[in-house]
Amino acid sequence: MTGTVYRKILLPVATPPEVEPMIRFAAMLLDTDGEIRVLHLIPASTLPEVTREWRASVNLVVPAHETGAALDVRVEPEVRSATDVPTEILESAEAHEAEAILLTLRGDRRSRNPLVGHTATGILQHAQTDVLVVNRLALTSEKFPRILVTTFRPEAPRRAAQLAETISVRNGGIPVVLLSLGPRGPGEGVGVEEERSERGIPFTRKRSIFSEALLGRRRRFPELILQAAAKERFGLLVVGEEDDGAGGPLLTRRFLEELFRAAPCPVIALRS
Repeated sequence: MTGTVYRKILLPVATPPEVEPMIRFAAMLLDTDGEIRVLHLIPASTLPEVTREWRASVNLVVPAHETGAALDVRVEPEVRSATDVPTEILESAEAHEAEAILLTLRGDRRSRNPLVGHTATGILQHAQTDVLVVNRLALTSEKFPRILVTTFRPEAPRRAAQLAETISVRNGGIPVVLLSLGPRGPGEGVGVEEERSERGIPFTRKRSIFSEALLGRRRRFPELILQAAAKERFGLLVVGEEDDGAGGPLLTRRFLEELFRAAPCPVIALRS
């Protein structure tokens, strides 16, 4: 297993307060010679409103440059108006060959934040790159005691496990728990397997048992994930995409909103 790092990361941002923490989080996943592109989109409306928002965008551009200089990483801010926000984000990712899009769902469907609602849905459904969605606690936590990678399959998604390893390496080698949620099989015990990756990161494989009745209710998946994570005393929670072709994708906007709303811990969701 080798960790996941990105050469180019696209950060769609909506407000000045999220610029610095999102750049700092992205820098943790960036290749040594990588680039972070900060994209601020102004939803096109009346000309006076667009002009006012455009002038105010300096409050995003300046901290983007300052944070990049402080971290010694390349940061390129860009501001543009858009009639279709998700399409602009996807086109920017393609035009600049971004390998990942990192965004947050802060706000709600009634807010003026253009990165919630149909925008998040559009990006999750149509992006040709990795999509990483983080909650507020992931952006504000200075360190993580452990990383939990949850899955509803026997094995954690490969990319999610690789992402966890990268974050572990860049946080001093903190332990990673690969936690499988599922029903107990015939004669199956709840064993624990310990191993180390090639980079020396301690990985523990565990199983959390739930009834088939509960696992058949997809609306309860956020609750089940948090129940299992609580038994491991939380940590940074990593949830990877698992599209089985039948039940549909796990990482929908509704799922993430419910998970983020209830999670008392940092969360990062990866759709690859």
